[in-house]
Amino acid sequence: MRIVISEFMDEAAVERLRARHEVLYDPALADEAQRLHAIAGEADALIVRNRTQVRGDLVAALARCRIVGRLGVGLDNIDVAACEARGIRVAPATGANALSVAEYVIGTAMLLLRGVYLSTEQVAAGTWPRAALSNGRELNGKTLGLVGFGSIGQLTARLARALGMQVVAYDAMLAADAPAFSASGVQPMALEPLLAAADVVSLHLPLVASTRGLMHAERIAAMKPGAVLVNTSRGGIVDEAGLARALREGRLGGAALDVFDTEPLPAQEHFAGCPNLVLTPHVAGVTRESNERVSDVIATLVLEALH
Repeated sequence: MRIVISEFMDEAAVERLRARHEVLYDPALADEAQRLHAIAGEADALIVRNRTQVRGDLVAALARCRIVGRLGVGLDNIDVAACEARGIRVAPATGANALSVAEYVIGTAMLLLRGVYLSTEQVAAGTWPRAALSNGRELNGKTLGLVGFGSIGQLTARLARALGMQVVAYDAMLAADAPAFSASGVQPMALEPLLAAADVVSLHLPLVASTRGLMHAERIAAMKPGAVLVNTSRGGIVDEAGLARALREGRLGGAALDVFDTEPLPAQEHFAGCPNLVLTPHVAGVTRESNERVSDVIATLVLEALH
């Protein structure tokens, strides 16, 4: 049987697959849709990350495919219903990159609240901006507001509470008495009060019709003055231009965006010169360790599906 891998995967997991099946491993395929479509008909399994668009003509070309393995958890690049209608199982690596995302959230929240870590050039040049950088804030005692309280949100809450944060959470899919809240020591809260109360707001949502544009300019304006926003979930949830304006106007204390409405992100004038802004290229869930875990999980699921 033949396995096609269109984006990067841990080599040890690729070798596990090669030991049992023919494998075409070419991370460039994600950007070569025509070539991918041409070979899709020979694939018994397809393994992707977030850039390969498994929909439309590509799904139609998967004539004998049994499984699409997703090296991650988000499924907005995969037409799950169309795959299932053709008898193709869609298998995400649920939970395998949760720790990487949770650590990213906590790490960037600390960086943004403290606000001192971009002074290297000034200090090295002989400037001594000690007075200007002496008003940073500690994480301990602050309130973390989680918008979305699935497995990643719950793990982020545990890390935050271990550092002395208070944690509140909003999840449209969970009742206020859901065991997830009490088990994590997290207070459930409606979205608007959460935004007004949280010193750090972290988004953990899928991109669906009800979440697209959820953090529009008015909601960003309703956040606690000086709060910071972290988005590791999906682009399209945050109004990027509205966020940039809030940073420039000093209404927000900082922001970290790992995901964008268009990826790769083209040059954006509205981000130029924004204070206390961290932009990363969709890597919150990608570390050496998480890549090993995610790849191993998907290799196992693919091998099970092919036997």
